Formats: sequence, C-alpha cells, structure tokens
Amino acid sequence: MDARRDHGTPQLFDAAAQAMLTMPWRPELKVDQIPAPQKIAPFAVAISAEITSNGEDLGTGRLVLLHDPDGSPSWDGDFRCVSFSRADVDPEMVTDPLLSEVGWSWLLEALERNQAAYRAPSGTVTAVSSKSFGGIAEDPARAEVEVRASWTPIINSVEDVNAHLVAWSELLCLAAGLPPLPEGVVPITPRRPGAWPR
Repeated sequence: MDARRDHGTPQLFDAAAQAMLTMPWRPELKVDQIPAPQKIAPFAVAISAEITSNGEDLGTGRLVLLHDPDGSPSWDGDFRCVSFSRADVDPEMVTDPLLSEVGWSWLLEALERNQAAYRAPSGTVTAVSSKSFGGIAEDPARAEVEVRASWTPIINSVEDVNAHLVAWSELLCLAAGLPPLPEGVVPITPRRPGAWPR
C-alpha cells in the first residue's frame, strides 16, 4: 500500500485499502496492486485490471483511491476515486455520435445500480479508431473506447467501499461488452485473504 504513515494511517482509509486488495472480483478480471501516485493526496492505493474472456484480451483498467483526512474543496469530500478504462469495441460503434454519452452512462448507472453514493463526478469518454496501411494493411481495423473518470465516494464503512468497487468492475465489463452479473450472483471469494483470482 502506498500511503504516508508519518502520523499513522487513518483507520477508515486502511479498511478501504484492505477492501480493495482483498475484493473477490469476477473471473473475467485479473486484478493486481500497482504503485499509487504519491503527490496528489496524503494517502493513496491503486489497482489495475486486465479484462479477458475465453482467452481473449478485451480491455484494461486502473483505479486509484485517494484520501485526504482534511478534505479537499475540489473533491467536495475526503476521498476521491480516479479511474481509467480502455476496451476494444466494434469499429462501427466509434462512428456512433452517442457513444460518448453511453460510455459516461456506464459509470453513473453502475454507481446507482450498486447504491454507491457519490458526488462531484467528472471525466471524459474518448473513442479512437485505427486502420493499417502499407506492409500491415491486412491487419484488422481497431476501435477502442476510453473512459477517464473521477468521483467522490461517500465512504463511512467497508460496505460503502465494496459498492464502489463492484460499480467500477461493472464499468470495466460494460465497456468490454460483458454484461453485469445477474442480481444475487456473486464472485467466488478467494480461498485465502489477499489472494487474487487468476
């Protein structure tokens, strides 16, 4: 965990970070801890995800949880989630003028569906297409959608953290074309604390 410990780690942040690192993710996500940014907030923890299905790479994502016990006016709170996700999409989707609005709705709807209370959301949705020429002209056209977002989670308990983590995983999976898990279905919990589903 990347966090300043000069005066001890706040208990709620410590619990939130532990929840991130022991979350039972759905099997399409391979999640690992990564170094967190050091200068944005006094405390931070970060994870990355690779999205695969049937052996096919579908996308990637990163999530950073920031905490400033004194609060931040720009966050309108003392926690902040910063997310990046990128996924391959059908090349025809990139030309859809509504793709950006749909991409942004993936995040907001996932938060609301999981009752993950939040405020001050912001972000961008970018659609990119590429076509190969010359010696690599036979390579298939590629299209990707990127969602960069941040929001202030309302965190008073570990359950609140879990709601935001599930919402983030849904964002990644929706961007990659995977539907949310049916209501009442949960991923299998790792056999030992801190074990990542592989």
